[in-house]
Amino acid sequence: MTILRTFRTLFAAGLILFVAGVAMAQDRPRVVAVNYPLQYFAERLLGDAAEVVFPVPADVDPSFWRPSISDVSMIQSADLILLNGAGFAAWVDRVSLPRSKLVNTSDAIEEQFIVTESMTHSHGDGGEHSHEALASYTWLDPTLATSQADAIAAAIVSRGLASQDQVDARLEILREDFQALDTQAATALGALEGTDIIATHPRYQYLARRYDLTIASLEWEAGAMPTDAEIADLQALVDETGARILLWEADPPDAAFEITAALGLKNVVFAPLAHGVEGHSYFESFTDALSEMAEAGVP
Repeated sequence: MTILRTFRTLFAAGLILFVAGVAMAQDRPRVVAVNYPLQYFAERLLGDAAEVVFPVPADVDPSFWRPSISDVSMIQSADLILLNGAGFAAWVDRVSLPRSKLVNTSDAIEEQFIVTESMTHSHGDGGEHSHEALASYTWLDPTLATSQADAIAAAIVSRGLASQDQVDARLEILREDFQALDTQAATALGALEGTDIIATHPRYQYLARRYDLTIASLEWEAGAMPTDAEIADLQALVDETGARILLWEADPPDAAFEITAALGLKNVVFAPLAHGVEGHSYFESFTDALSEMAEAGVP
């Protein structure tokens, strides 16, 4: 009887803890971010104080994602919705979202936005779209990303999702990481001054401006095997610019690397991080790409 009573007591205690854990999980605030960098910055600033959700599937470009009805319902019910601004995530303008929960993290840096040329093409099943208006990958300039993190920190505190002291302490560390990244990038990319670079997609405008890089862009599908026509366009651009480095958004088939290497190009995969890289943080991915670019710049 004693053993049975002890078992019942332990079982009851375990059940109470489980139920309490479920209740706490359900009561936990939720923050939704429209891209991976904002999710990462928010997680760094919040710790365990809230769940931070980036709802875009891994095989969909977050810039042109179309949320389902259930996705919209989940986002509308969030305690905080982090927008990137600069025209990123076009779905935001087509969905009714509670204004009181919206935070445009790039409000303070609007004067630094880069205006792009008009280009119309398609991304898989996402339909035709235009790149006209603004370059949107602001987080590829660590100084702009710092400002976005500042905006997230302010929003977290104003909505009572975490204490001022906790957020301030975490923000200070995050800002130090941005400064270190900026310094590393300036050193790594400084050797590429005067080196023409080609990118397979126009994602790197803020990176180029921050570190005085010359980057011409194509319109290739991320991770796809380029067509013969696209290779011909690349060859023409190489002839025009004398470029020696080709930036890819994602790894293409090996045969693509072989073809572009035969054109005298060094291939570098620099994930622009809208989706992040599995198993690597924002800083880890950025640092790895910087190292590859610096190595590619060595004659």
